[in-house]
Amino acid sequence: MRIGLLGTGNVSRALAHGWKGAGHDVLLGSRHPEDRTDLGLPVASPDDTAAHAEVLVNATPGAVSLALLHSIGAPALAGTLLIDVGVGLSDDFTQLSHPNSSLGEQIQQAFPLTPVVKTLCTMDSTVMVAPGRLGRPGTVFLSGDDAEAKRATGRLLTDLGWPPSSQLDIGGITTSRGQEHFAFLFMGIAGGLGTHAFNIDVVAEPR
Repeated sequence: MRIGLLGTGNVSRALAHGWKGAGHDVLLGSRHPEDRTDLGLPVASPDDTAAHAEVLVNATPGAVSLALLHSIGAPALAGTLLIDVGVGLSDDFTQLSHPNSSLGEQIQQAFPLTPVVKTLCTMDSTVMVAPGRLGRPGTVFLSGDDAEAKRATGRLLTDLGWPPSSQLDIGGITTSRGQEHFAFLFMGIAGGLGTHAFNIDVVAEPR
């Protein structure tokens, strides 16, 4: 598939390499692509990246994501699966930019013709693309209102090493709040462990 990734940070680059390794055609989107020629990955403007993509991934800082998507425009995004992995945190990591909502919800509300799926935002970028390094992958969550969009996202997660048994659909896009608000617990766990290379595993009562 043609996957466009908005952003050129650690998350975007890790996902791009992961999906490229699985055979997908990846393109990174940057406001200044001419300054990002050192990444070993193709880079274009956000508009060109969106036009290229069958699947668009928002891997920009959550506080600026909506503004960037609005600059691309709703017509250009209509009908394109948008996988949102962003979390809006203040510069000192003490506050969420969407404390009573979520970035995933706000993107879906702003772009109703664009199916949005929230996923992968509860872990470090190294685990996103190599869950097997932990011994067992743990759980990756999916939130979204469109069932086919979640199925397509699940297939792309499988390409990164997440077996279907590790993928947990937790409901509509409003459940993005739980994923994003986990950021504070994530930071606490990382401090306790002394590493960001971990994941959580949902263990249910046997049925």
